Amino acid sequence: MRAAMRRTTLIALTFASSSIVALTGFVLAKEESKDALPPGSVSRADGLQAWTRIEAVVTHPRCANCHVDAKAVPIWTPAGESKSRVHGMNIHGGKSRIGAETVPCSTCHVTSTLPNPPAPAPLQAGIDWQLAPVEFIWFGKSGAEICAQLKDPKRNGGRNAVGLLEHLRHDAALSGFIPRAWEPGAGRATPPGTFEDHVKDMARWGAAGQPCPG
Repeated sequence: MRAAMRRTTLIALTFASSSIVALTGFVLAKEESKDALPPGSVSRADGLQAWTRIEAVVTHPRCANCHVDAKAVPIWTPAGESKSRVHGMNIHGGKSRIGAETVPCSTCHVTSTLPNPPAPAPLQAGIDWQLAPVEFIWFGKSGAEICAQLKDPKRNGGRNAVGLLEHLRHDAALSGFIPRAWEPGAGRATPPGTFEDHVKDMARWGAAGQPCPG
């Protein structure tokens, strides 16, 4: 009798736990998609205007400098300058994209959610410092090329328009690289607008069907 009661209690607890996990997942999914706009609610013309603003962000050195090719050599735009150059001190990300084969990014770029210090102190973020995956090359590409890449699930991590918004929010929750682009520390240039402006533009672009120029 007691064994049967224990089994019943265990089943009940398991069911309750599963329900809580499922409910939590539902709430998170609802929370993550709150930025999305109904498909077709934004015109193509307005979507292209949103893309123009998105392009100004993703091609900005603060964003594009770590989206480099398979050579894994990060690009550097020193404070007070506008011209990008190869990262100083012969830094190389290697196949690991974190510099494990040579000098790890974490040697200078610490993981911290504290505000970034003024230039020339190394930048930091709430996640481990690394180059973007090699599939996500932005540096040296035109806005139209990046647009086609961002809307292609085969080249954007398998994400649709809503998935891109979820990616932005997830990174922000970790104090990752994306929102930090607008908080790089005194003396450093930032992309135009704000992080929230960027999210809204991505939502508009997605609702318009992710149109690309050209």
